[in-house]
Amino acid sequence: MLISTAHAQQAAAAADPMGGFMQLLPIILMFVVLYFLMIRPQMKRAKEHKALIEALTKGDEVVTGGGVAGRITRVSDNFISLEVADTVEIQVQKQAVTVLLPKGTLKAL
Repeated sequence: MLISTAHAQQAAAAADPMGGFMQLLPIILMFVVLYFLMIRPQMKRAKEHKALIEALTKGDEVVTGGGVAGRITRVSDNFISLEVADTVEIQVQKQAVTVLLPKGTLKAL
């Protein structure tokens, strides 16, 4: 009696070949949603920031991550010189620049 019951349970499990895939489907869907909601937008922002950093030129008005606003007076490989006031220049890393302001914005401040 017990042997036939166990044999019947084994046959039912073998008859459903998609059962293993259906158990993994929710995990796969979570990774797809995670990619589109978190990873892809972060990669897009990183690409835009890299393009901003590469396009910096002398005379651009920028704001750094710390909130310092200034006009670029010199650009090197890793650093830029910002004129934050008359005759006051500071050196900051290029990666610290977060926003490129329209020309003339600093005069309005």
